[in-house]
Amino acid sequence: MNKQELAKYIDHTVLKPDARIEAVRRICAEAKQFGFASVCVNPTHVPFCVKELEGTGVDVCTVIGFPLGANQSATKAYEAALAVAEGATEVDMVINVGALKDGQVDVVRDDINAVVDAAIKANAKAIVKVIIETSLLTDEEKKVACQAAKEAGAHFVKTSTGFGGGGATVEDIALMRAVVGPDMGVKASGGIKNYDQTIALIEAGASRIGASAGVAIVEQA
Repeated sequence: MNKQELAKYIDHTVLKPDARIEAVRRICAEAKQFGFASVCVNPTHVPFCVKELEGTGVDVCTVIGFPLGANQSATKAYEAALAVAEGATEVDMVINVGALKDGQVDVVRDDINAVVDAAIKANAKAIVKVIIETSLLTDEEKKVACQAAKEAGAHFVKTSTGFGGGGATVEDIALMRAVVGPDMGVKASGGIKNYDQTIALIEAGASRIGASAGVAIVEQA
């Protein structure tokens, strides 16, 4: 896979709580230079990135209920609507992990659906990715979470926040792809550092890669 093709898989990411505006400016510049799919930033940086990336074809992605997923559904929905209204075209939300582990699948599904509805109401073309935090789940819980996301109308399922003690694995991507089928997106994120790892995840079924090491990954292609 050449550099240009690979770049289109990557959400170029800076989500650390101490990220300063210079770091955000840098990832926007790198996203323009390499042609990444999007930049993925905390919600406070959405308006800045929208201005920086206007007319470039690079989308602005942000995170909702991040990183714990334990916010009220109404809070997540408001956060998503505001981010999309400010120009984000993709939102990556964290599920209610505790509810999933308690077997409250309806709560999880409704929580996802609240964000999907809010985002799409703000922009019909908005994309919602659902972070299931694979490192905290059994394989059976991963399957249930992916099915709930699909039923709730989300566009992607995603492995990890990167703050939950584990990241993307080939095995998890293969499992998630098997559950959601060929038509839904699967995003691998968390601990992705190099080209070989990225290609293995794509071959396992990932259609998007979330990484802060996007430049290094592409330059290794």
